[in-house]
Amino acid sequence: MVTLSLRTGIRWKLSIAIAAVSTLVAIVISLVVHNAARVSMLDGSRDVQVERITHARYYYEKFNQPFAKSRVNDPALPKALRKAVEKGHLATYLQYNGDGMPVVWAAVPLPNGDVLSNHDVAENRAADLADLDRTLVIGSVSVLLGGCAVGVFVGGKLSGRLRRAATAAGKITDGDTGVRVRDAIGGRVRDETDDLARAVDAMADALQQRLEAERRVTADIAHELRTPVTGLLTAAELLPPGRPTELVRDRAQAMRTLVEDVLEVARLDSATERAELQEVALGEFVTRRVKAFAPEATVRVLRDANAHTDPRRLERILGNLLANAARHGRPPVVVTIDGRVLRVRDHGPGFPVKLLADGPSRFRTGRDDRAGLGHGLGLTIATGQARVLGARLTFRNAAPQPGSDGEGTEPRTDGGAIAVLWLPESAPTDTGSIPIINPAGRGRA
Repeated sequence: MVTLSLRTGIRWKLSIAIAAVSTLVAIVISLVVHNAARVSMLDGSRDVQVERITHARYYYEKFNQPFAKSRVNDPALPKALRKAVEKGHLATYLQYNGDGMPVVWAAVPLPNGDVLSNHDVAENRAADLADLDRTLVIGSVSVLLGGCAVGVFVGGKLSGRLRRAATAAGKITDGDTGVRVRDAIGGRVRDETDDLARAVDAMADALQQRLEAERRVTADIAHELRTPVTGLLTAAELLPPGRPTELVRDRAQAMRTLVEDVLEVARLDSATERAELQEVALGEFVTRRVKAFAPEATVRVLRDANAHTDPRRLERILGNLLANAARHGRPPVVVTIDGRVLRVRDHGPGFPVKLLADGPSRFRTGRDDRAGLGHGLGLTIATGQARVLGARLTFRNAAPQPGSDGEGTEPRTDGGAIAVLWLPESAPTDTGSIPIINPAGRGRA
């Protein structure tokens, strides 16, 4: 089942949250103000009608005739108001007709038992209420826009700090131990982002200390084993010829190679290795090395190029990739040169899923059926040497396609492992970009 997710930034999430809260608050306040103003306006209309009916009663008692709009025993007088007046009280009544503001009635009993009443539609109050509603709408929209602006500003500041923290954490992951997240985010205000940055820095320091301790232990053990293993290999050369002697020499040589690889991994982990750069013609260089390492492999030069790199380390990477293809893959092995991009492909079962997901790991081949076929150091060393060169080494498996292997340059196959080395355009000390292969006729990695 595929789960779709929408990625949004904190800036917009915060803006939407502030806008929603501002809208809710504006609506609530507008309703409260509208209702309070309506009640106040209707109470004012009642007071006006009470004043008018009081004056009309005085006029009627003095001149025995209604005043202005007042009526005696008006047939349109609401029944509820008539019942209230019959009890001998001056009363008011709001008559709603469903078309805007109500009709405000006021009535008072006369000495002879008649009812004197007056009524009027609160039209002027309706106009005032409409003006108030327009003002409330304008104010609510202003609050909403202001809240969104504040959310974008505050969210942008927070998002920027978090992005800088993520970038710094990525540099730490890539091995730049001199980077500190707290220094990267900057700012004078102490907030949760600073606490997170300090926690990440503390975690990075602790992990660095543990890794350094492990590296030292590994290097010390390998260094201490180096001398006795060399002596063992020398002693094996003195044994009389025979099958047992060959087995001893083979195992001693394998142990020596393992010790040398462990020492190389320890040096690469220390991040003190530096490349000795030279101008190298990749087509000629790779062709000669492949013939020396794997004569049965095929070299294809799609586009030649010169690279400013360390030949010794590039040779080490190429040798390890070819050895891995010979040990774990199946022929044919094809090495492709496309500018500053080198591919090494075999036609075996492909790289293990764990290796593709997590990358090479020492002493782990990633496949159960490869027990005894290596220690997982070859690709680890190749990746470390690529890092020293400022290059990038990626791994993927080829998917079979009718009539092609997915690269467009080789005959149909049934899959295989592809290792791609991307050499930088500039020196490793620079942040040179990674060359991109022309998608029109080239494979991608």
